[in-house]
Amino acid sequence: MPICPNCNYEYVEGITKCPDCGTALVSEEFYVRPEDWGEEGWEVVFTSNLEYEVEMLRDNLIGAGIQAAVLSQKDRNFPAPGDFSVVKLLVHKEDVQSALNFIEHIKNQPPEQEEEK
Repeated sequence: MPICPNCNYEYVEGITKCPDCGTALVSEEFYVRPEDWGEEGWEVVFTSNLEYEVEMLRDNLIGAGIQAAVLSQKDRNFPAPGDFSVVKLLVHKEDVQSALNFIEHIKNQPPEQEEEK
């Protein structure tokens, strides 16, 4: 069943976005329940105010075999100009150095050039 990583609600198959907050739903295999977060097991390796940037890095880390989770503190119910929320990317403490190296590698890659037609 898909789960909203922001609201922690489960939805029926076929729904891809949370109707409450608009966040893309994740499958149970990628979802880390809040009670499993214990501060002693996770460490922040990246922060941003752009949720999509953190989610893309999380997906890349997972693809590289590093378990990662997103902790979003966005409150879409509070209308305000600008975006002062922080979105955090967390990994297990034993994977911190691998994750930091991986993120640095991604950040240092030049943008792909589009092929000329």
